[in-house]
Amino acid sequence: MVTERADHDAVFRALADPTRRALLDRLRERNGQTLTELCEPVNMARQSATQHLGVLEAANLITTVRRGRAKLHYLNPVPLWEIERRWIGRFERPRLAALGAIKDQAEHQEETVTPEKVTADRPDYVYVTYIESSPERVWQALTDADLTARYWGHSNQSDWQPGSTWQHVRVDGSGIADVVGTVIESIPPKRLTLTFDAPGEPPAGGPSVVTFDIEPYQDIVRLTVTHDNLAGQDALDAISAGWPAVFANLKSLLETGHVLPTAPWEMHAGLRAEQMSRNDPA
Repeated sequence: MVTERADHDAVFRALADPTRRALLDRLRERNGQTLTELCEPVNMARQSATQHLGVLEAANLITTVRRGRAKLHYLNPVPLWEIERRWIGRFERPRLAALGAIKDQAEHQEETVTPEKVTADRPDYVYVTYIESSPERVWQALTDADLTARYWGHSNQSDWQPGSTWQHVRVDGSGIADVVGTVIESIPPKRLTLTFDAPGEPPAGGPSVVTFDIEPYQDIVRLTVTHDNLAGQDALDAISAGWPAVFANLKSLLETGHVLPTAPWEMHAGLRAEQMSRNDPA
């Protein structure tokens, strides 16, 4: 309780400053900005912005990911949702999953980064959640066909070896796979990278790529999901609704032994039905 109170105090202190709220608004408008991009429109000194961003990061309201030498800033709404759950959610809303940021990666790359390179390397979507579990259990939950069927509504099927195919198969007995792909990297229980697209002809711009990073910390696990090379705004809208819903259910299953009483994706039932109808037999 003392730790929770201290965390909430840090969040409220961070939000009390209008400049820091303005920085959060800029990231809400476009996630994944560099320090230069955040400073330019408001003529803010880099040193001042760095100090404000440090306060926001200490309060866990933002997180960062490195691409080469560029440091990209992302919103992390987890603390705000925790506050909402404490004072609002129990009365008005169901428990929500956290989404937000990505673990630092590629920080040891030595390369010259141009604005064009930063834009090209900027992840399309990132999500982070913290789970009271072990890396081994989280890895099993991502790769076990029976477990994925319990919390995802689909069964993820593969031998999970690099180069192998994988399928996201419906659990209604139809055998229809709504997502297929290839395993690119498999490092149990740390990282899993795979292509992630609907069956059929590959997208003109190449497959989308999903990476799961599993990072232990004491008795919890930080699970970071990065989704790159999305085909467009429709694809971004779909995964922005999908990943939080799926991993809210995963978190509940691993922490309580039960999935949520209502499947979270039912909040986006129309979108889900439209996606699945594309793969139904003619």
